[in-house]
Amino acid sequence: MHWVTPLVTKKIPEASSCKYLGIILRSDLNWVDQVNYTAQKAWKALHFVMRVLKKGNRNTKSLAYTSLVRPVLEYGSACWDPCREGQINALDRVQKKAAQFTNHTKDSDWETLAQRRTIARLCALFKAYSGERAWKAIRDRLRRPYYLSRVDHVRKIRDRKQRTDIGKYSFVNRTIKNWNQLPAEALGTFPCKPKIFRNRVRKAIINGVK
Repeated sequence: MHWVTPLVTKKIPEASSCKYLGIILRSDLNWVDQVNYTAQKAWKALHFVMRVLKKGNRNTKSLAYTSLVRPVLEYGSACWDPCREGQINALDRVQKKAAQFTNHTKDSDWETLAQRRTIARLCALFKAYSGERAWKAIRDRLRRPYYLSRVDHVRKIRDRKQRTDIGKYSFVNRTIKNWNQLPAEALGTFPCKPKIFRNRVRKAIINGVK
């Protein structure tokens, strides 16, 4: 660690990572620290639920997981949704353990965490596309495509070519690809309420849109 950037009489240390609003940011934009931190925190919450509700019924256990554990796994996930298989599996293991505790099997009728993260990213992009002030910086960078094919919907956003995984799997570029793959009925009419858009997108994702 190097000491740089004088501030009045003190010097601010240079660091390769820092935590901001509960999300760990790294200088190389890798989310491994955030995933490990999230998984560790979720395991603690799940083990607490398992101790307290050891003799609880299925509905109570399910409610405890979706209320106390899953929000930990999903905090800020629209930003840091991992693309590497090992990181995805680290998060999925928590839900599989919760399903085994709740249903006595690793299978459940819960949406997968990957599906829920995709929905969260699409809803965030929807806010930018709709012109919400807080998302203006992203909205200003969205462009119409040069042309539309017969299978494209009218709200398609121009893809941006990326040479690195950091660019390819960044929030905006990755979500634009998901957005363009949505069926026209999922986007519906604009403007619409975020809740209506979320329900449409959830239906499309569950039905197989990647």
